[in-house]
This record gives sequence, structure tokens and C-alpha cells, in this order.
Amino acid sequence: MAKLGGKARRRGTLDAADAEKLFSTVDETGHTNEETAARQRKMRSQGRHGVDVDPLSDKDPSGSNVGEVMTRTTTIFLVVFFLAVVTLQVSCGVVRRVSTRSLGNDASISSVVAAMSNGVEWGNGYTQFPEDFSVQEADENSHRIEVTVTDTSSSDVLGVFSTSQIQAAALATNALMNPDINTVIYNVNVHVSKAGKIQTSRFFGYLKPTGEQKTLMTFIWTKTSTAQGVRFNCSITGVDSATEKQLRKSITNGVLDQVFGPSADDKSSSGGDGDSGGILGVLTSGADGKSTGDAPTTDDASSATGEKGASGAATGTGAGN
Repeated sequence: MAKLGGKARRRGTLDAADAEKLFSTVDETGHTNEETAARQRKMRSQGRHGVDVDPLSDKDPSGSNVGEVMTRTTTIFLVVFFLAVVTLQVSCGVVRRVSTRSLGNDASISSVVAAMSNGVEWGNGYTQFPEDFSVQEADENSHRIEVTVTDTSSSDVLGVFSTSQIQAAALATNALMNPDINTVIYNVNVHVSKAGKIQTSRFFGYLKPTGEQKTLMTFIWTKTSTAQGVRFNCSITGVDSATEKQLRKSITNGVLDQVFGPSADDKSSSGGDGDSGGILGVLTSGADGKSTGDAPTTDDASSATGEKGASGAATGTGAGN
């Protein structure tokens, strides 16, 4: 040990001169900056503050620019995030429009599968269909398109009815623009439990329902040409009495009286004979009808010659509900 002023000094420690030399390069913020430290020491030797502080300035007296860096970084992040969202929306819209099929130009098994998978234009937007679907027929010679979907997102009859009628209308309107298509049949299936309750998918659609599958209703859209123009008709068939009662309980404004006709109670009280009713019999309920007399049947169409496409069956999975 070296001795300093009669006292022993440990090896590696600083004496007063060494400490003064070391801290002469440290400014008031504690950072090594010899030029700034010299300027501040000079100001203190003159009886002034080492750092001039302007109370009206928004700058940090210590000289730190952390706030500016944080503000700049946050602004850049928000701008990049906004541009990414806009780009994603535009690209999705372009991809959707490119992949959307128009059945007015071509009605075949492949085009209907593509339409069910990617959706069809409806109004100012698009309509998508359930993931589980199958195409039973798509033939311009028989003038028919028939598909079957399985609704796994609606938990009650009203939900199935409201969702399916929009999907059926979108598909039918798009397909009936084809001059060689006169009938579009849209079958709607659901999974039901042993207690008769409609089952839905769980865990973001990964867990499919396992209950018994049954056809809840069928939408039949037909096109007829008249002297005044083209007329679209819609028939709803396959609705059993239990389903009709549930719909009547959910919709109480009397619109179902126009769709299904008067209820059994109304018929008995009015003395009606129970014949088909509701908007000239266009919208009917029943379990045995899947087509109307306005469109040719499959048997009649099968005898036609010069076929443009082949009818058949195809299944596929689409883009979601």
C-alpha cells in the first residue's frame, strides 16, 4: 500500500487529484462529455448555474431527447399500422372481386362450387355461404341449379330462416340472370340433438356439431317470362308444423300469415278449408314439394339434346358463414 498524508492508500483507489481529473469529463447529467462538462464548470466558476434553464422552453434541461424519440416512434408506428390496415382492406376487396363468380355467364358444377366457396355479389357487398355445402345439380340444359347447405352458426329456427333466406335470394338472383337457368333450389340442413334443439359449431368453428342432420326448409326460386317482363317467384317448402310454430312465436307481426297462410287456429275459427294460401300460393309450406310447375323437371330435361353442361353432384368447403 502506498502512503498518502501519513495514511495508507489502497491499491486501485483514487486520490483527490485523480477524482478531480475523472469527474472533470462528466457533465451534470452524469454522462461523459468533456466539452459540455468544461463549459458547465466554467459557468459554475463564474457563479452561474452549470445549465441554463429556460422555464418557458419545452426542452429537457438535462439535454435528453427521449420524449422526442418516443413521440417520433409512436407516430411512425401509427402511420405504418394505418397504411397496413388500408392496404389489407383494399387487397382483400380486390381478391374477393376477382374470385367472385357470376353465374349469369356460366352455370356449371365448377362455377357454382366457386360461387358457394367465394361468395356472390349482393347489393353493394357480398354474401357468403356456410362452409358445409354440396351441389346436386347445375345444368343449363335442365335449367336448374340445386345446392344443399348445412347451417352450423344459427342456434334457433328464426336465425336459420333469416340467414338462409338472404343466402338463397343472393344465389338465386345471381343465377337467374343466366337466360338458361329457370329454377334454383336451396336446401337448408341443420344438426339437431336428441331433444330436438339445433346444434351449432363451437370453439371458433373447429368443433362441428355431431347431432342428427335433417332438412329444415327448402327455398325454391323460379323465373317465368310474361308479356310484362320477367317474374321471380319464391316458394318455401319442407317446413314442418313444429318449425312453423316456432317461427310464428318469433315473428308476431303477421308476416308469416302471408308466407305460410293462416295458422291452424285461424283456419278453424274462420271455417277455412285449409287450402294453400299466402300471396297467391307462391309461398307455401309442406314436406313434399321441391319444385314448381313453372320450371322443367329433371326427367324432362334429361331427354333434351345438344347439352351444354353435365349435371351431377359436388361438395366443397367455402370461406365461412
